[in-house]
Amino acid sequence: MSLTTPAADARSHEILASIRQAFAKKGFDGASMQDLARAAGMSVGNFYRYFPSKAAIVQAMCGYDLSEMQAEFAEIEQSAQPMTCLRDRILAHFDENALKDGQLWAEITAAAIRKPEIGLAAREMEETIKRLLATIFAAITRRPVDEALVRYEGQCQMLILLVKAMAVRTSQCGPAAPPLAAQVVAVVDRILSEISDDVAEG
Repeated sequence: MSLTTPAADARSHEILASIRQAFAKKGFDGASMQDLARAAGMSVGNFYRYFPSKAAIVQAMCGYDLSEMQAEFAEIEQSAQPMTCLRDRILAHFDENALKDGQLWAEITAAAIRKPEIGLAAREMEETIKRLLATIFAAITRRPVDEALVRYEGQCQMLILLVKAMAVRTSQCGPAAPPLAAQVVAVVDRILSEISDDVAEG
């Protein structure tokens, strides 16, 4: 039985919110547990009670961000025009303010190569997002979710890649110039349009 309580979960989320920028700024290897505890306004000993390692922090960040995404996808599913709503949400992720975590995700991506447990958390997160996208596409094209997941796997991966790449690029180079932004929007529109037109017969 889990000993985690709602209060503990809420406190963990508060800690994660307070240390994100410190983690992103100093990097996975550069940020010590002391640095992160200081950013959270906690003693190192108390900090370790919540997160025994940096890998545990990254895993918790993935879980926290994923729970927010699941809530966002639930709203998309319930909207009157799911594909339009999905497009709006995807493009909103390209906004400069929405991409503030780009450096953090660049660090997590790099750490995932070296740390198997972080790589696993990152892959699980991506697989969940793929299924959330496929659920929307299944409803639009009147197909079973598992069929949509296979049929549109490339499109799902491309959309995820675009969001991640734009986040990392913005953190390193600043907002995309209008010609690049226009190209990204065109790719998103093409993907969503071809799926919308691929309605199952019968």
